[in-house]
Amino acid sequence: MYREQIVDQAAKLRKLAGERGVVIPMDSSVKLGDLDSQVTENSETKVRRQGKKPRFIAITSGKGGVGKSSLAVNLAIMLGKMGKKVTVLDADLGLANINVILGFIPKYTLQHVFKKQKTLGEIVVEIPEGIRIIAGASGFYQLANLSAEQREEMIDSFQDIDMGDIVIVDTGAGVSANVLSFILSAHETIVVTTPEPTAITDAYGIIKAIVSQTSDMTIKLLVNRAASALEGKKVADRVIAIAGQFLNAKVDHIGFIYDDPVVSLAVRNQKPFVLSYPKSKASSCVRSVAANLLNIQLEETEDPTGESFIQKLFGFLGRNET
Repeated sequence: MYREQIVDQAAKLRKLAGERGVVIPMDSSVKLGDLDSQVTENSETKVRRQGKKPRFIAITSGKGGVGKSSLAVNLAIMLGKMGKKVTVLDADLGLANINVILGFIPKYTLQHVFKKQKTLGEIVVEIPEGIRIIAGASGFYQLANLSAEQREEMIDSFQDIDMGDIVIVDTGAGVSANVLSFILSAHETIVVTTPEPTAITDAYGIIKAIVSQTSDMTIKLLVNRAASALEGKKVADRVIAIAGQFLNAKVDHIGFIYDDPVVSLAVRNQKPFVLSYPKSKASSCVRSVAANLLNIQLEETEDPTGESFIQKLFGFLGRNET
């Protein structure tokens, strides 16, 4: 019963974004109107008329503290810089922190939605960083332990708002029903790990939980806080090999993020590092991940050594260990 409820909820949200068999051109430019300025109609008619098919990307992890939320924010901003209209849904229900990373206090959160005080559309916040935020609540026990009916109601409410081109869903860590509902509702999932053994083990655990519920999910692995490109590749290869051998699951390596000190500085300053340190190694890595998601080729820029940063960044990826 548990599995059927989650899969049914996932199917409802995917229906809003278009069936998985529909190819959504990533290089297309979608003109989005202001829903408030349109003639009031039922939500299903509005969504159908505008023809929007947002791409839902869940970002998750097996354990907390691996930098998942920071990645979600910085990746969303980078995708916005590449011409996409991006919404970030803070789906870490009960322990939300997207707004903290961005340094603002939302007037309304998902807590107000579940208390029937606001609609989902009324809590969407446009922020100066060029993306939109649907803020979660922190320390709200009931939100962290939703019933199947409440999760289904929330998924239904997505019909009422303009989701844009891409929706980044920052899930909680672990394998709770809330987390799996959001993951299975997405078109694809980015599993974040670090080189730490516990994080690697838990990344495998969340992949196992996903494939136990569905075989129809694009799973991508990102290694955060890698000391080098070689370390990022070795960690990714290990997880991908184990998932393939024991779960018969296909996992793609979408990239890595350097263990860059500017990341923690940016978190403390509550300003995303792709904005505060745009030329940092971490920002370049996020740019590459965003380009991979959009299937576009980055223009390489030269540094004083004469070799492009991208060339150095991925220089080890094609080499075999001796």
